[in-house]
Amino acid sequence: MAIIYETTDIGKLVRKKRLENGLTQFQLADISGTGTRFISELENGKQTMQIGMVLDMLHVLGLDISIFERGTDYEA
Repeated sequence: MAIIYETTDIGKLVRKKRLENGLTQFQLADISGTGTRFISELENGKQTMQIGMVLDMLHVLGLDISIFERGTDYEA
């Protein structure tokens, strides 16, 4: 499980999963109904991304997101 602290961490994870799936940015944009600019900005950790679109992209790549309150126990 990856612990995400910054938007760049999300971007790195998205890029890694996209490449593991053998997809170009263009192909991922087409599958997810976004644009290549969105994919590029997401992978580069742009901080002003629309969270709904980011969540959709994570879903397309088979990634889930969980949010935990700091200082609480959770299953790793």
